[in-house]
Amino acid sequence: MGQFSFVGLAFGKKLNQTYTWYVIGGLEMVMILESVADIYSQDGFVFPIEVVSEAEASKIQADLEKAESELIADPAKLALLRSYPNHLIPSFDRLIRNRNLIDAVTCILGPDLLVWSGGLFIKEANSPHIVTWHQDLNYWGLDDADQVTAWVSLGRADLDSGCMRFVPGSHTKRLVQHNDTFAENNLLSRGQEIAVEVDDGEGVDVILKPGQASLHHGHLFHASGPNKTPNRRVGVAIRYIKPSMKQTNGAKSLVTLVAGQDKFNHFTSVGSPKGWLSQDDFKLCAIDSESKREILYEGAKTSQGKRYRKS
Repeated sequence: MGQFSFVGLAFGKKLNQTYTWYVIGGLEMVMILESVADIYSQDGFVFPIEVVSEAEASKIQADLEKAESELIADPAKLALLRSYPNHLIPSFDRLIRNRNLIDAVTCILGPDLLVWSGGLFIKEANSPHIVTWHQDLNYWGLDDADQVTAWVSLGRADLDSGCMRFVPGSHTKRLVQHNDTFAENNLLSRGQEIAVEVDDGEGVDVILKPGQASLHHGHLFHASGPNKTPNRRVGVAIRYIKPSMKQTNGAKSLVTLVAGQDKFNHFTSVGSPKGWLSQDDFKLCAIDSESKREILYEGAKTSQGKRYRKS
């Protein structure tokens, strides 16, 4: 039976239509890992998990901004950086392998883990950009739901900066119909939004300090509002999957083995970046981006959405 260190574990129970939160622990506590799986199974999410210190989170964001400044004149590589930071910047590779994250996710998915994606969700200061209510797995072209997203906040994510909102228990609805909007202020690839009515009042605000993370299920209804603060809101969405998963179209998407073994070889597995913004790594990411675009925009009227755009 594993144990895991939390700075506080938030979870809730629905009582008389009111979602009441209980925060367990003070500055630090030990939580039996099996309870994380129980809460996740009930609500479809768990937060907050302490991943790295605020100082380390600041250093990781500084690495991102250094890379952005170096690529400012190369829009194609800049776009790849924001979709594949874990394949291009060593500190992001270390983040997807973080022991606290691995310990928490393995208690949900088991000992064998691949990272299918580690892309960024960036809301610039005083930005109108939003994320509409959606389910992640609707467009990823994966054959099952053995997936967990760890959303790591590099700065503060709160109501003012446009933190995520989760609808507890909505992961049990499986996949529902979505409509594509391709709206300019929507950060999602297709500007997709759930076609059925979502009661915004049921949403739980996922407030995270720098270096903290939330875990959520790929079927969970979630969204986020605009950033009204003078600071960037940067989140790293690390998509962990079981190696038994595969793309329904037969593509071998780029992944990284971060725990256990991959006995299936359904994907193209690579290790850590070869260096800082390595040209070889950019080539791998560019090839995968072509494949991801085919997957994410299947059936859409255009493939020129927010992510994996054709350069």
